[in-house]
Amino acid sequence: MQTGAVLSQGEIGGDVGALREYAQAVQDLGYDFLVASDHVVGADKADYPQLERVFSIDSIQHEPLTLFTFLVGVAPRLGFLTSVVILPQRQTVLAAKQAAELDVLCGGRFRFGVGIGWNPVEFEALGLEFRNRARRFEEQITLMRRLWSERVVTLESRYHTVRAAGINPRPVQQPIPIWIGASAEAAVKRATRIADGYLPLRPLEGGWDATMEKVHGWLREAGRDPASFGIEGRLDAGSGTPDDWRKTVEMWRRFGASHLSVGTGGVGGPEAHIQRLREVRQVMGG
Repeated sequence: MQTGAVLSQGEIGGDVGALREYAQAVQDLGYDFLVASDHVVGADKADYPQLERVFSIDSIQHEPLTLFTFLVGVAPRLGFLTSVVILPQRQTVLAAKQAAELDVLCGGRFRFGVGIGWNPVEFEALGLEFRNRARRFEEQITLMRRLWSERVVTLESRYHTVRAAGINPRPVQQPIPIWIGASAEAAVKRATRIADGYLPLRPLEGGWDATMEKVHGWLREAGRDPASFGIEGRLDAGSGTPDDWRKTVEMWRRFGASHLSVGTGGVGGPEAHIQRLREVRQVMGG
């Protein structure tokens, strides 16, 4: 089971030196990859009373593909995961090009975690439709895989038109693994049907055991081998005790998770995050 660290962007902040030291510490502690999330714009909740929630304009959020391109140079042994890029609010071909470039730079250690998003404020600001995002999402994945694997692509579909065009360089991984982050049942089922892996954001009704039972059932329905489908568990080590962390790690191992990402939100500044990651490695025996 590969292990990664979730970058707590609001606490690490925008200090380039702190980001460099954090990534190098993650690498030196023996973690395999670094995780970063995605929001392009934020807003004040008071300006959107009709929405249940918005992403706060006061929260620091680096653009993950750009951030990873920098971190490749300072921590060259790390892999990288977006968890998740909100794919339907991005131009498909440009996103494929950016992901391919990152995969080249990191030597094929990039997983493209994607989701459909929940925040209409961002879609409006980027000039893209919110209501049809799930329908466009599946087309996007199909097109990106072709762009990563084929020299020249021609595709005409409901939302995309590409005529005899391609990207260069193509990625080391052809195609780049696409992992879907999901919390709603329909989104989790979609992941088992079209993704290379599943990023569980929260359990479905009945808890994690019920969720994983459904995931394996949907994989069988889709004619897929569960052993070849990636599952990434999440450990919240920002709270709890080492015994709590150990139980969570053991749970994901029991589920056969291929990856485990460790969050350390709430512990303080960069040094506190690094220390907590060190403590988790000790619990895991590494």
